[in-house]
Amino acid sequence: MTDAVLLAAHEAIAKGSKSFALASRLFDGGTRDRATLLYAWCRHCDDVIDGQYLGEGAHDWAIWGSTPGERLARLRDFTDRALAGEETGEPAFDALARVAAETGMPPRYAHDLIDGFAMDVDWKPVVTENDLLTYCYHVAGCVGVMMAIVMGVPAGNHATLTRASDLGLSFQLNNIARDVAEDAARGRCYLPSDWLAEAGLTVETHADPANREALHRVVTRLVDLAERYEASAAHGVPALRNRQAWAVLSAAQIYGDIGRKVRGQGPQALEQRAYTRRRDKLIAVALAAPEAIWKRNIRVSTSPDRTGLWTPDFE
Repeated sequence: MTDAVLLAAHEAIAKGSKSFALASRLFDGGTRDRATLLYAWCRHCDDVIDGQYLGEGAHDWAIWGSTPGERLARLRDFTDRALAGEETGEPAFDALARVAAETGMPPRYAHDLIDGFAMDVDWKPVVTENDLLTYCYHVAGCVGVMMAIVMGVPAGNHATLTRASDLGLSFQLNNIARDVAEDAARGRCYLPSDWLAEAGLTVETHADPANREALHRVVTRLVDLAERYEASAAHGVPALRNRQAWAVLSAAQIYGDIGRKVRGQGPQALEQRAYTRRRDKLIAVALAAPEAIWKRNIRVSTSPDRTGLWTPDFE
């Protein structure tokens, strides 16, 4: 019998994220399927809110509502139905229902992501680093937590789930660093306004060509912060099985390299979107293999102390 829900999920990941698709191939079959099902739900919700399809181009999601607020309300309703074990007739939500049933994933983490979409719909300026990290948790850190649960980390193991959240935070911080100019062009700034003020910039003018050098210093600060969370996340790797650790370490290197390229290329990096070539991704995968086998990594040699890092409230 054809598994239509799983097939739709695999199509979503193949078209929506080449980096995630590559890393997911390193999982064992069961973990890969659950990770793909979870991705399909996340991708669909993101697309509906952003008016895109698989992260690209404009798409008319009027069937989900005529306004972002209406679409958000319907996404929340279908998510609640899926988490309650109902069949929705929508592949992405039936995918979520399957993941929740198979892993015992607490509903709160899916709700946390929906709350992240609500933050995008009812946007409020990012003023402080805490504002930034709270937003990053709700759009990416909680996905890291859900992925850890998909990989078999018990929902009560908050120490490891915190490290998983840290990985999601690092991914999102690097994405923000990469997309600063694009975001500014659409009237959105994720950089804390107090960081900008320290650099002599404002939310309104930070992306002006004349401000590239000052803006790059702020972006460098962002990438430095992402690396702190990436290093912290590595301390969660010993809780994973070898193939899962391999996928996580590969993804961490691939996404981390995006930010490091933006930082290393100087102000000109803000002129065009940085990306990681397939060859570099394959190198990252190869280098992560021995680290995963030995559950040891140069980043893990750093102190496991998370003093000063933002922490989600799991209680």
